[in-house]
Amino acid sequence: MPDDVSPAPNRHGAAHHHAPRHPSPPIPLTPSPDARPPALPSPSPSPFSPGPVAPAAEPLRVVVADDNPVVRAGLGVLLSGRADIQVVAEATDGREAYEKTLEHRPDVVLLDVRMPGVDGISALPHLVGIAPVLMLTYSRESAIVHEALRLGAGGYLVHGEFTANQLVQAVRDTKDGRANFTVTAADALLAHMRHGTPPRRGPLPEGLGSALATAPAPPPPHTAEPSESLSQLQPVVGQSSVSGGPSTTPNRQQYGLSSREVEIMDLIASGMSNQQIAATCFISEKTVKNHINRIFTKLHSATRSEAIAHWLGTAPRNPGRQP
Repeated sequence: MPDDVSPAPNRHGAAHHHAPRHPSPPIPLTPSPDARPPALPSPSPSPFSPGPVAPAAEPLRVVVADDNPVVRAGLGVLLSGRADIQVVAEATDGREAYEKTLEHRPDVVLLDVRMPGVDGISALPHLVGIAPVLMLTYSRESAIVHEALRLGAGGYLVHGEFTANQLVQAVRDTKDGRANFTVTAADALLAHMRHGTPPRRGPLPEGLGSALATAPAPPPPHTAEPSESLSQLQPVVGQSSVSGGPSTTPNRQQYGLSSREVEIMDLIASGMSNQQIAATCFISEKTVKNHINRIFTKLHSATRSEAIAHWLGTAPRNPGRQP
């Protein structure tokens, strides 16, 4: 081997030669007790101060009237389980429903049709003057559906045709004046529209509504007390505002109303709102208002109550004024 050629270095030996003599200390897994986290910058103050907390909305108050204790209990659990609904009273018949409604002044009354004593149809015209009423019943006869709507019910639900959520929404809608109908009730209204005339008024099934015909006349309004029972009340239809006795049959032909206007005027006299009339007749509220404007003109009336008085023949006679 030539003298000027050096032997090749040993790689392993070189690596071992350059390795550190003392290993680095291990990195601690936990911070030292003396270590302090870096300080975070404090948030800048918000230019908007928090506003006042909105008060919680009052729950929707409901009276449930049904003679079946199982139905009442189920409705109580279902409705009171919602944060915005409270069942404030229960009733077993129409008389008790009236008394509970007077006492609690609820937002909505759920009313069954067939109950012992005073049935729901008999109590309905008295209840609608205090609170909106939603019929909730097993009764599906077309005549009953029409009579309930004629007397002012804000909707008609038949058991077995709605879900729990649909019932809850119907209760909320009734408070706000929106009508709800299940399939049977809607079919009854649709059949009425297809035939073009309301069903002939006659006795309701099983004597429903009989309490309306047998109840005595009420005392004068200024002596009425909230504790009056339902049996002491009587609808004003067919009574004279002067003598308190039966009035003569009014001559309605003199007003010249069309068949549709006659139908709507009958619904007005029954106490229905424009929205209820629209739902019953399957027309828009705007169309209802147009009909009512023409009716008021023909009846020479400026208000709803005045038109009803002329229509029922209870308006005081004034020789100096046209009928």
